[in-house]
Amino acid sequence: MAAVASTDTVTILVNDVELQVPKGEIIVESVKRLGLEIPIFCYHSRMKPVGMCRMCLVEVGFKQPDGSVRKMPKPQAACTLPASDGMAIYTDTEMVHRDRKSVLELLLINHPLDCPICDRGGECPLQNNTLIYGPSTSRYIEIKRHLPKAYPLSSYVTLDLERCIQCGRCVRFTEEISGDSQLAFRFRGASMQPSTFELRNFESKFSGNVIEICPVGALTNAEYRFRARPWDLETRPAICTLCSNGCNVWFDYRAGKMVRMNGRTNEAVNEEWTCDKGKFGHEFYNDEKRLKNVLVRRGEKLIESEWATAYADLIPRFEKAGKKAAVLMGGSLSNEAYYMVQKLVRNGFKCNNLDHRWTKHLMGANDRLETKMNFKSVQTQIASFENKSAVLIFGTSLADEQPILFLRVRKAWFQNGAKVVVAHDSPTDADSFAHLILRYKPGTEEALANAILAATVESGKASVPDAVKKQLVDFSPEKAEKITGVPAAQIREAASLMGPGAAIITTHSLLNVDKAQDTLEAVAAVGMTTGAEFNCYALNANDIGADAVGILPDGKAAGKDEGLNTHDILQDCANGKIESLWLMGCDPFTLHPDRHLVERALESVEFLVVQDIAETEALSYASVVLPMCAPAEDDGTYTNMEGRVQRLKPVLDAKGNAKSAWRIAQEVILRITPGAPIFNPKDVMAEMAGKLPAFANATYDRLEGEGVVLSEA
Repeated sequence: MAAVASTDTVTILVNDVELQVPKGEIIVESVKRLGLEIPIFCYHSRMKPVGMCRMCLVEVGFKQPDGSVRKMPKPQAACTLPASDGMAIYTDTEMVHRDRKSVLELLLINHPLDCPICDRGGECPLQNNTLIYGPSTSRYIEIKRHLPKAYPLSSYVTLDLERCIQCGRCVRFTEEISGDSQLAFRFRGASMQPSTFELRNFESKFSGNVIEICPVGALTNAEYRFRARPWDLETRPAICTLCSNGCNVWFDYRAGKMVRMNGRTNEAVNEEWTCDKGKFGHEFYNDEKRLKNVLVRRGEKLIESEWATAYADLIPRFEKAGKKAAVLMGGSLSNEAYYMVQKLVRNGFKCNNLDHRWTKHLMGANDRLETKMNFKSVQTQIASFENKSAVLIFGTSLADEQPILFLRVRKAWFQNGAKVVVAHDSPTDADSFAHLILRYKPGTEEALANAILAATVESGKASVPDAVKKQLVDFSPEKAEKITGVPAAQIREAASLMGPGAAIITTHSLLNVDKAQDTLEAVAAVGMTTGAEFNCYALNANDIGADAVGILPDGKAAGKDEGLNTHDILQDCANGKIESLWLMGCDPFTLHPDRHLVERALESVEFLVVQDIAETEALSYASVVLPMCAPAEDDGTYTNMEGRVQRLKPVLDAKGNAKSAWRIAQEVILRITPGAPIFNPKDVMAEMAGKLPAFANATYDRLEGEGVVLSEA
């Protein structure tokens, strides 16, 4: 929210140094241009300034025609002060020093001096500001206030009321950023405290962020509480792999175990925010059921063995099977792993039965929008949504499936007045700020999508071939109202908002509905004909990378004959047509919609390899089990939902004898076709960049910072 009000510049003085800054820029931000810092508590650059804590007081004056500076009689809050021409700011005067000491002395009157047991100790802004700007001794000898300790706001967030300095950051976050408004201040004066409505559970999907932005130890991480001190931890930059957003995080670990995740700034992706799934969902690194050793089946039992034995068991079975072999993968492996696996399957096993998709509808090569409609399925980068005039969210609960994109869309509405249209069969979080809600009957997605397209044609906003016009006759807004339950007037209004400057959002979850292909094409046609940017975003951490590399039955990267997709592979396993199956980083029991088919497939296939980071239900059917490194235990790259390639460097050591997925594939390749080995993932990416045009700019030396977006293939 510290956005500049104008691109015009003004001249100000900061400690008598002349400085050009954008007109309207908040002074707290302006002084940073000189390498100076004004201490703050309540101010946050992404939220509206409120001037609550008064820690940022500075002396302010204005330059007079004779060159002198006429100061205001009282200090001003730098966090609410916009820069204007001729303004003079003084951050290092006797008055400023005195006022800072007074503010800190006031804050510490009731603040408990429990730094030795506070989880915030060692990384606490109040602690740091007191040491730098505060009084050397305290004059306060009276009894401090006493309030409930460690009050659980939720299973993730613990509140210590005694430590709260009433800065309002947490309350403002829920009002301005996440939009759920679940926190508010109760009471007044020294009794004022953040609380949920009627003391209900704090159920925000973004609650973990209030822990990070709290400038004291009032809001603490319930899972991290008392587990470590900041100086005990080692911290590395990492990428969250729990959804397709590709959020940047700080990975804190101790003694080889993950301790906590904090948001890391990447303006192009997550700014600095995380969702609760990403912040609290990485305990799988410490899972007691992590696979650490190779297992091979001898008789009825899986016994511990060596990698060489496992390779000796599986290679002959897959070589012999040939086109009766198949590989199924999950959506969260690295680009390098996907590349080496498709190389193994196509060149080593001489087959094309390879897939990573688990939706009900699986598009063939000729069904993809890029092929059938010559239309890109992802056209908008995350940060670009802030500038959209209108956004249509179709068939997805954005806060659940694309949480960081949800925050961007809400920001577009909150700051820039974007009109948001939500089309879904049930309530979603985006409804709270939607301009228009199209609540359709379950299963009528296709009718609604075609009705919106018909309305754009009817109004003259879009032009379609005559054959398409005839098809749309059955989907006029009035006819669609009877089918979907959405009023015709709302359909027309939604259509009127589509056009250049607008964007459409749907996800791969749309591929699970009835008539998924027709629905997807109709929604895409709305974008194509009106000029709105269309986006069908992936759901898993590296679905986009898997597609780009060619983990598909049609061999997109290799140009070979079409193989079997996920459903066909499982069906052929059940029918005895597939002899050898390799599961890499996936458990069909949790991913596939037909559990009965999965059971029959795994029971019937002659030879099953399970390669994963932890025990899964499929393990009991395995002939060979291969332990695989988790994402942060390996070096590799991931491609997020907008096609941005980012590098995840190793943070933790591999568990037991686990190996990288790309290395496992490489070792099998070398045993089938001896040749020069690849020693590290950097060289894998270099080979990919040379052979796959999409990855031409994704070499490791170019991935620092915000990463790079895939090139046009």
